[in-house]
Amino acid sequence: MLYIVPTPIGNLEDITFRALRILKEVSLILAEDTRNSKKLLLHYDISTPMRSHHAHNEHGTTPELIELLKAEQDIALISDAGTPAISDPGFYLVRECLRNDIPVQCLPGATAFVPALVNSGLPCDKFYFEGFLPHKKGRQTRLKYLAELPHTFILYESPFRLVKCLEQLAEHCGTDRQAAVSRELSKLHEENAKGSLAELAKHFSAKKVKGEIVVVVEGNKS
Repeated sequence: MLYIVPTPIGNLEDITFRALRILKEVSLILAEDTRNSKKLLLHYDISTPMRSHHAHNEHGTTPELIELLKAEQDIALISDAGTPAISDPGFYLVRECLRNDIPVQCLPGATAFVPALVNSGLPCDKFYFEGFLPHKKGRQTRLKYLAELPHTFILYESPFRLVKCLEQLAEHCGTDRQAAVSRELSKLHEENAKGSLAELAKHFSAKKVKGEIVVVVEGNKS
């Protein structure tokens, strides 16, 4: 069995009892960055062997992992934070497991965009998750598409590109379009800022921005 195990996005208490049990029972843990994941495993006294599995090596390592799973070894996949395969490695391994009739089970757990969406106060009965925008090629096309969506949409963004992203969203969606930016979710310095895209761009341009960023934007009402 391949287990997809969500890990905390900040506060180490945000992990389920079942996730901890699985991480202790499996033969191997695949981690996006073993240095980051080691902190979590040490905190919960988990000694399961761990191996690196990320976007740069997953195509090379997956055949060996498939053979281990066929030999009836249980493996858990974790990312640095949140649910694997949501803007993190995981999709390719899951697909290959299913192609080889290996059962996959994804545990429920932490995902950054859900609390950000709920905290935003924007309609969440229907929403569109974009993830990370392209840095260059295709970025303007995606922004134009998102600007026309009639329902709330969600982006992940780097703290270093946040202000630029908000300014570009204001350019395409209008400066008065309502939005919210969530930063450092579940951590000591969590921030949930709300306002127009212009107001948010001004707010974050006046400070040094750190942490993981989720941007939630109101849909087009016209």
